[in-house]
Formats: sequence, C-alpha cells, structure tokens
Amino acid sequence: MKLNITDLELKGKKVLVRVDFNVPMKDGVITNDNRIVQALPTIKYVVDNGGKAILFSHLGRVKSEEDKAKNSLAPVAKRLEELLNKPVKFIGQTRGAELEDAINNMAPGDVIMFENTRFEDLNGKKESGNDPELGKYWASLGDVFVNDAFGTAHRAHASNVGISSNISKTASGFLMKKELDFIGGAVDNPKHPFVAILGGSKVSDKIGVIENLLSKADKVLIGGGMAYTFYKALGYEIGTSICEDDKIELAKGLLEKGKDKIVLPVDNVVAKEFNNDSESKIVSSKDIPSDMMGLDIGPKTLELYNEVLKDAKTVVWNGPVGVFEMPNFAKGTKAVCELIANLKDAITVIGGGDSASAAISMGYQDKFTHISTGGGASLEYLEGKVLPGVSAITDK
Repeated sequence: MKLNITDLELKGKKVLVRVDFNVPMKDGVITNDNRIVQALPTIKYVVDNGGKAILFSHLGRVKSEEDKAKNSLAPVAKRLEELLNKPVKFIGQTRGAELEDAINNMAPGDVIMFENTRFEDLNGKKESGNDPELGKYWASLGDVFVNDAFGTAHRAHASNVGISSNISKTASGFLMKKELDFIGGAVDNPKHPFVAILGGSKVSDKIGVIENLLSKADKVLIGGGMAYTFYKALGYEIGTSICEDDKIELAKGLLEKGKDKIVLPVDNVVAKEFNNDSESKIVSSKDIPSDMMGLDIGPKTLELYNEVLKDAKTVVWNGPVGVFEMPNFAKGTKAVCELIANLKDAITVIGGGDSASAAISMGYQDKFTHISTGGGASLEYLEGKVLPGVSAITDK
C-alpha cells in the first residue's frame, strides 16, 4: 500500500503537487480540459486542509525556443483559476529567486503554479533525464510531495522520481490512487468473467499487454490494425491491410497460447484506399480482396463482441477497433464504446489513449467506471510493469 494524500498532515505545509496538465492546445487555447478537471479533488484537498499548494506539470515536448513559446502553462493556470474559483498565481519560471520568494510568501490555502517542467530540457535533458541537481532543487521548495500525475508515472523524471528521492514523504493524490485502484484492481483482482478488448494498429505496441492479460482474462477481443497480423498468422488473405510481417511468428505463438481465449473479428469494412471517402464494403475476414484494406470491424463482429461482453463483470478496453479518426470507419469503435457503456453491474475501465479520447468525444465519459488519464503509463501498467513514478511513492 502506498501513502495517500489523506495520510499527510498538510496544515501550514508547503505541498509540492505534480499534476498532469499536459492538455491539448491549439493557438494557445485549451481544446480539452479533462486532465485539469481530474486534478481538482487533490488541489482542493490541499487548499481545504490549510496546505500551500505548489503545482507543476509538463506540457508537450520542448526542444527549441519555438516549442517554448507555444508550450507555456500560463493558459492552463488561467483555466485552473476559473475551475477552482480561486486565484492561482502563475510564476513563469522553473527555478530562481522569483519562484522561491513567491513560495516563501504563501499563506495557507494559497495556490501557485510554476512554468512547464520541460523548459528544463532545452539545455540538456534535465527534467526528462532526471537530473539529480534539479530533483534536489525542486524538492527543496516544499515540505511534502504529492504525485498526482499518473500519465508520467512510467517515466523516471526529475519532477517525480527526482523529487521523491530528496524529500521525506511522497504520497499519491486522489487521481493517482484512482488509477492504481481501478487499472490495478481490474487486472490483478478482477471480477469474472473478465474481458479485455485490445485495438490499435500495431501488435508490437501491445505484446506485453496481450501476454499479461491472457493469463488473467477469460476472453481477449482483438480489433484494429493489429488484427491483420493475426489473420496473416492464420494464413488468411489480408489484401493491402496494415501488417507487421516481423511479428507474424509472435502472433502465431500468442494464438497457440491463447487458444479459445483470443477472439478475432469475423468480418471487416474494407476499402481500396486509406481515405474517409474511399468506397467501402463489408466482407468476411477470410475474404478480404487482394486490392483492398481493412479499416474497421463489421456488424457480425459486433454481434460476436456483444455475445462475449453481455455477462462480463470486468472489462478493460485499450485501443480503437478501426480508423476512428475517419467518420466512415469509426462506427465499430463507437459501437464497442456503446456496448461497454451500457453494461449493467460491470466494472468498466478504459486504459487511456485513443479509446479514452473516443469515449469522451462521444459523450460517454460518465458511463464508464474509470477512464484513465494516462496513455503510455496505462499500457505499461496493463502489462504488469512496475512504474518508476509509482514505486517512488512512500510505502505505508
């Protein structure tokens, strides 16, 4: 068990809070504030318990002055102020006298946010390379550390592992705890039947996840581009569909290991070109024409998925089952989302990434037990890997 924010005495303390405010932005405007909203319970808890909240996050990748100009956290601090209905003092620096003075002058309940931690990567990878001096410096700014950024937990950075190594106590925030409880709980202590749905384009991205879940799930439904590598392993004609030829033997091994646990699509929506307006038709998985490519799952596959899912008590979904960025090939992903969202008495978890974006954009945000805020972190957690950002949290 890891230390949680509720285990800390916060009154009058300078509380460093690593949040994940890596939000999508266009021309300086936030296009989706879900990650900010998800962090509010932790921030409010610090404020309500008389702590001094010192917030920091990364935003995008910063490799040039141009990146720096478009990746300031100033708009995020402004949006946070609106959501908290409370002043948030933004310090446009990652270190230095201005930041230190602002922190030293805080009153209990105040909120400060400092600049994008990745600005420290501009002259060598100090943040993402977990520079020891930087982690020590950031740790010196606070009394305790709350890590609420699950989205970066699979990386050992100065702003998570570096601070933890140099401070007396690191606790999980509410969002981090929720991620660990739901993703960890779903995979390690699932209610059965446990069904995993894995999509996305590449088998190579999901090898570890498939192997881990085959030993725990009752069924693993495979969709998306990676299904065609499995078809080829079975000797099917896949036309011009995406395929990882160097992973065919691996797919054969997984099919042998999984036996009847692995469920592949039985029909597909195929088209001649990777284009939303390309003329399409539905064919059996064994009958993909040689000059066409699979871009979505078909209606018979959805019936099959529905049959498998109807009695499920735990469902974990990671990855779209078609090219969901194109409206004409998003129907399968939408239908899968609806199937899971409408299950009764089931724990339903989306493991971040594109499937989370799909569910949120379709308005199903409140219909799932948990939608992860982490992409890569969720995947590695589903693989059963130890995440450095999580292991750095103090044990109870």
